[in-house]
Amino acid sequence: MKRFYAASDHAGATLKAEIIEHLNEQGFEVFDLGSDGTKSVDYPDYGATLAEALLRDGDALGIAICGSGIGISIAANRFSHIRAALVNDVAAAELSRLHNDANVIALGERLIDKSTALNCVDIFAKTEFEGGRHSQRIDKLYDPKPIAAETKL
Repeated sequence: MKRFYAASDHAGATLKAEIIEHLNEQGFEVFDLGSDGTKSVDYPDYGATLAEALLRDGDALGIAICGSGIGISIAANRFSHIRAALVNDVAAAELSRLHNDANVIALGERLIDKSTALNCVDIFAKTEFEGGRHSQRIDKLYDPKPIAAETKL
């Protein structure tokens, strides 16, 4: 059974609680890394906390939530072992796992409705990385080599 770590700032705390309850009802183990309320906190702190948890537990998946999902996904992606995908629909959630081997789903509580968010998390949880041609692309994330571009003046 997959394990999840969930982190949010104040603007994502309500959706995070709903997602944790939803995953617990399905029998998943979910660790809540905070924030626990609407008192203003800084999303970079929670993105870093999530990244640290996934470094220690590399087989787990992460859930990152803030108001837009943008800030916390950027914060989490600062860490080399994180592949956080900001999604707004189930197709993106599925492709993030299937093609990009995302280990964190990022959601924006102010931009996505609860039903869509839960469906995204469900798809994210059940989809496995396809591998194949996508593996070499994932490898390039860790050793990028720029393509020489023609410069036109």
